[in-house]
Amino acid sequence: MSAEIYGPEHRIFRETFRRFVANEITPNVPQWEKDGAVPRELWLKMGEQGFLCPWIPEDMGGLGLGFEYSVILNEELIKGDAYGFGVPLHSDVAVPYVESYASDEIKEQWLPKCISGEAIACIGLSEPGTGSDLAAIRTKAVKEGDEYVISGSKVFITNGILADFCVLACKTDPSAGHRGTSLIFVPLDLPGVKRRALEKMGSHMQDTAELSFDEVRVPLGNLLGKEGEGFKYMMAKLQRERLEVCIKSQVMAEECFKEGMEYAKERKAFGKPIGDFQANAFKLAEMATDIEFGRTFLDSLINDFINGVDIVQRVSMAKYWLGEMVNRIAYSALQLHGGYGYMEEYRICRLYRDVRALSIYAGTSEIMKLIVARNMGFSPM
Repeated sequence: MSAEIYGPEHRIFRETFRRFVANEITPNVPQWEKDGAVPRELWLKMGEQGFLCPWIPEDMGGLGLGFEYSVILNEELIKGDAYGFGVPLHSDVAVPYVESYASDEIKEQWLPKCISGEAIACIGLSEPGTGSDLAAIRTKAVKEGDEYVISGSKVFITNGILADFCVLACKTDPSAGHRGTSLIFVPLDLPGVKRRALEKMGSHMQDTAELSFDEVRVPLGNLLGKEGEGFKYMMAKLQRERLEVCIKSQVMAEECFKEGMEYAKERKAFGKPIGDFQANAFKLAEMATDIEFGRTFLDSLINDFINGVDIVQRVSMAKYWLGEMVNRIAYSALQLHGGYGYMEEYRICRLYRDVRALSIYAGTSEIMKLIVARNMGFSPM
């Protein structure tokens, strides 16, 4: 992030959180990767230290800090091998919908728990048959008396096994297309909710689930914002979600490059470090250049977002470019390791697995190109 928005308070926060990650998270990552989740106790420890939802206003029980603190948390989790820990999804993707659109009653009951770690959030957008096409969701919420009756399913839900509630996208008027989409706050301990853990290529310490809703009843007051406005709310908040993924992509690329650089200096072949061979040196030069471009682009986006500038077009460009870039960097860094890169004992092996999803979730690279093209006045099919 650009130096001009950093001050001493940011450096102190970063150093404090970096120590927390080093002591509480990094040593436990191998076990949590095997377990497929982090323990709830870690969420509570994060909350005790003020590391969850630090942006929530003070009058709602938060610290009222700027988005740059969320950037710091995201960066330091990745540097500490906690890429799969679903805190950014909780703090910067799901909870903002509650803060912006929930009733005062829901805010008063749930936001303090989101801050303390007593409640874990997830968001239910993607469905088995829709992927990135959010306008085509089929989960429905039908009014019966003073309740919504919800039926359907969601897939690829980060935090889905541990989560206490879901910000759920539903069709309240299936005949109205995307204008019939609404967002509903759904506690996940209700009758009719089922969860199925999903096994993934990477992000093994992240609990990811398929959620099923079989006539789940919630009060009409659990509607977030206005009925039929859900698609508009999602389009507004997806800027932040995609920026969060851009941060992940850039920092993961930097970490992969670091592993490649260190190995290229240490590993010797034919009597000299492998980085001294022209092919490898040129490849590292290309990687360094991509990372420099990526960091400059990302910092510009973060600054604009903090200053309230609309970044829909540029964050779509960045989400596409950075997601593809980090996969190129990871491939090249692993290739430099040769056979050792394929071994789980080497960090680059895990990094390589984990980055693959970055060009997929929060909108695939292809969907990002579609958004950019449409904003340029084209109608690609």
